[in-house]
Amino acid sequence: MDKRSEFPWVSLLFNILFSVYHIVFGVMEHSWWLFTVGNYYLVLSAVRFSVILTGRDGRFITTFTGIMLMILSVPLAGIAILAVVKDRGTVIHEIAMISIAVYAFTKITLAAVNLIKSRRSCCAKGRALRNISFAAAFVSIFSLQRSMLVSFGEMTAENIRLMNGATGTGVCVIVFLLGLNLLRHPKP
Repeated sequence: MDKRSEFPWVSLLFNILFSVYHIVFGVMEHSWWLFTVGNYYLVLSAVRFSVILTGRDGRFITTFTGIMLMILSVPLAGIAILAVVKDRGTVIHEIAMISIAVYAFTKITLAAVNLIKSRRSCCAKGRALRNISFAAAFVSIFSLQRSMLVSFGEMTAENIRLMNGATGTGVCVIVFLLGLNLLRHPKP
């Protein structure tokens, strides 16, 4: 197995672990936010797993992934609404915040590198995995921003809600557009 074929599996493993972490702590802390984000990552992991394993043609892969990303933008909107209405965030210790930041910035960096690599390729699996990576990365950035505002900021609760609403809406739109992009430009 070469490195290129190992990377999606490693990314899948980290997504599953990140999902389980959110779900477990969501239940333990009675946090709808963590529980919902964990389930978002779990479904995204299932989509990634399907793309990695599929032997089907490129049109099926891009159509399936595009539809799933568009569908996932709906519960993501619920996550954003939770961030605004119910749960403005929890203060997290600095070391945990640094870990979350490293994870989020690693995800966005790897997604950008994957974008550059997949632009040269017409591979449908590569395009689908790239869009899944971006969907995961943007939600990580949203989670990071939400936690940082509460943990480090001097912002008022109203300003935090405004930032969470704006960022959450932006992430929902981006995930929807990532799915739409795959549907508009399916490649065999």
